[in-house]
Amino acid sequence: MTTAPCARDKTMTPEEVVDRLSSGMTIGIGGWGSRRKPMALVRALLRSSVTDLTVISYGGPDVGLLAAAGRIRRLVTAFVTLDSIPLEPHYRAARQRGAFALTEIDEAMFMWGLHAAANRLPFLPVRAGLGSDVMRVNPDLRTVTSPYEDGEEFVAMPALRMDAALVHLNRADRLGNGQYLGPDPYFDDLFCEAADAAYVSCERLVETRELTKSAGTLPTLLVQRHSVTGVVETPGGAHFTSCVPDHPRDEPFQKAYAAAAADPVAWADFAARFLPPDGDEKSYREAVRVWHEEQK
Repeated sequence: MTTAPCARDKTMTPEEVVDRLSSGMTIGIGGWGSRRKPMALVRALLRSSVTDLTVISYGGPDVGLLAAAGRIRRLVTAFVTLDSIPLEPHYRAARQRGAFALTEIDEAMFMWGLHAAANRLPFLPVRAGLGSDVMRVNPDLRTVTSPYEDGEEFVAMPALRMDAALVHLNRADRLGNGQYLGPDPYFDDLFCEAADAAYVSCERLVETRELTKSAGTLPTLLVQRHSVTGVVETPGGAHFTSCVPDHPRDEPFQKAYAAAAADPVAWADFAARFLPPDGDEKSYREAVRVWHEEQK
């Protein structure tokens, strides 16, 4: 009689995750705009020397911070926004100075690119993009014709394959199962399945039985352990983006971030205070706490 092998503990630190990344990689970053972004992992990435990245993201401050630091070679996105601030300011500045190449596609095309990669397909047909400037600004895109009687033409959306994906969830266990508790999954499961390696940060690590203790929670079990390489417990790890119901977006801090981004001197001061190269997540949280005290 044989016994099944024990499931592996996949817990890591943000620094251990970044040690698995290297310059020139294609990195997917989950979340949506300024909502449930894996910001602790992004901050750890900023403290590293990793650069020359292709970033795939429904963009928010993750893209803005990497753009400000000059780490992006190409960005694949449908938008880059802070939600309550329509256009991410660092992204705007980077695009205006031509700091990186851009592949800008429709939101639905982006989603089908993730689906294609998750299913290990070279592309998937999609109607989105036809009759729009998406085809003009992306001349490498091709169309396909249905082989059936309808003969309909579709955009052949290429798979958005990634070397690694970074996502943030509300809860996870040590094995790599992840749960969201907010209103939207934001395609984080597809990011994990579309990547060669996936790293999940979470607000809190829990026992597996807590993820499955009631039937009502089952639809929220978004990410399964087979698609996860590492798990990082980072309370507040999405800050300043939202991670409801654990915490809302930190709007005052986001406004301060955007204001600082408008001026090089102000940004240098902001980065020195909140994003020093010798910092860590604990010192970041403390700096944010002190800043909020000062605003009272």
